[in-house]
Amino acid sequence: MKRGKKYVEAAKAIDRGTLYDVADAVSLVKKTAVAKFDETIEAHIRTGCDGRHADQQIRGAVVLPHGTGKQVRVLVFAKNAKADEALAAGAEFVGAEELVPKIQGGWFDFDVVVATPDMMGVVGRLGRVLGPKGLMPNPKAGTVTMDVTKAIQDIKAGKIEYRLDKTNIIHVPVGKASFTEEQLADNFQTLIDAIVKARPAAVKGQFLKSVTLTSTMGPGVKVNPMKLV
Repeated sequence: MKRGKKYVEAAKAIDRGTLYDVADAVSLVKKTAVAKFDETIEAHIRTGCDGRHADQQIRGAVVLPHGTGKQVRVLVFAKNAKADEALAAGAEFVGAEELVPKIQGGWFDFDVVVATPDMMGVVGRLGRVLGPKGLMPNPKAGTVTMDVTKAIQDIKAGKIEYRLDKTNIIHVPVGKASFTEEQLADNFQTLIDAIVKARPAAVKGQFLKSVTLTSTMGPGVKVNPMKLV
């Protein structure tokens, strides 16, 4: 793969064979985020889980103490009083059955979907559309709930969802390049703590196989996983 001059220059600051402490990794990933926009800082965590087994799945959510730096647009499936509550709590879009054909037609001007339990029959019709995009509401992530106010407030405050992909890796944002090193380190540690706590009992041996921090356009910086647990 051919890399741009900025990437190549930034990569010179990183020793590929070194597993960095969190503080050093955060410092490097900020220095190597040299794009003209405010790059997202992401964590990529390879676990010892085998997602093919139901008892080794990981899925949950955590509120990052300093948020994600992204303006999140929330869509809520709710009716009557709960719909009014969702609007009052700051949801950008609120509706019910009438939203189904709109979304099936390709409308995706939202980042997170919340639903009250009684609306899951309606939302279920959108499984094939929302599922592949990671937008399907889920009780484990706190997005299927009667407490729509808390759900919306948490999401706006920086709540992120983490889950294993098909290769048993978790990919999540932990902030922006404009964040301070302390803010990024706090967010990253909060995420790691949540994932370690969610470790399935069935997983044996080393849980965190590899951990990498990277910016949107920058090179990856490897974090020493043995110092995270």
